[in-house]
Amino acid sequence: PFHSPVFALAMVVLLPMTIAGVLGYMIFRSRVQDVYFSIITQALTAIVSLLLIGQQQAINGTNGLPINNTSTLFGLPLSADSTKLGIYLATAICLGLAYLFCRWLSESRFGLLLVALRDDENRVRFAGYNPVTLKVIVFMVSAGLAGIGGALFFPQGGIISPAAMGIVPSIEIVIWVAVGGRGTLVGAVLGAILVNEAKSIISTKNPETWTLVMGALFVGVVLLFPMGIVGFLQMQLGKLRARMTQQPVVPENAAEIISTSDAENSTLFTI
Repeated sequence: PFHSPVFALAMVVLLPMTIAGVLGYMIFRSRVQDVYFSIITQALTAIVSLLLIGQQQAINGTNGLPINNTSTLFGLPLSADSTKLGIYLATAICLGLAYLFCRWLSESRFGLLLVALRDDENRVRFAGYNPVTLKVIVFMVSAGLAGIGGALFFPQGGIISPAAMGIVPSIEIVIWVAVGGRGTLVGAVLGAILVNEAKSIISTKNPETWTLVMGALFVGVVLLFPMGIVGFLQMQLGKLRARMTQQPVVPENAAEIISTSDAENSTLFTI
């Protein structure tokens, strides 16, 4: 059925969301949180990666699926420059739409519930909301966005293999957000662009040291810029605005004017 473009495009979003919904419900219903949630998801990723590596005849195992010169997308050759430009534009449009969607979602009532869920899950539960449902929904949304990203990555990257589901790519995504700025949508985009550009430059010159540089980058950002680039800029901008709008300190009785007079002149003192 994946030979049908309509079916394939639908499964890009629906299949990851369905899997995330099933797994998320089982995980969140058990109230798995924090580091344990990360361990479980990484373990599931490793299991699926090993299963894909064992499928040598179907998907070439650890070698993955490459794009050859005869590969097409909707009948258009992927090797053509016009097709590459079209995929690039489609990626930029999808990024913009994803940003607008996430911004609308975060500013909606659902977004406020997610903030409350992050700060105090028990209060959300006592207020009458089911935290499991909220977590499953946002988990499914993130899986759908990841599916779109994977579908756009394959025709541009030229190959997809089980290594893309390893622990290192997951850590890279965390580093994107940490570098750009946690809690901000712009920071995630900025961090992804900067880190991947640095990865392309450093890994080309010194491929053996890239993982060390990535680890050092993550540690340095956490220690020196815990709020990331966007958070640091916002903090500095807030300080600048505070300085520009700061009013001189005036005593409460400044309106009181005491006048004194003597034989020669009178003087007004403002207190």
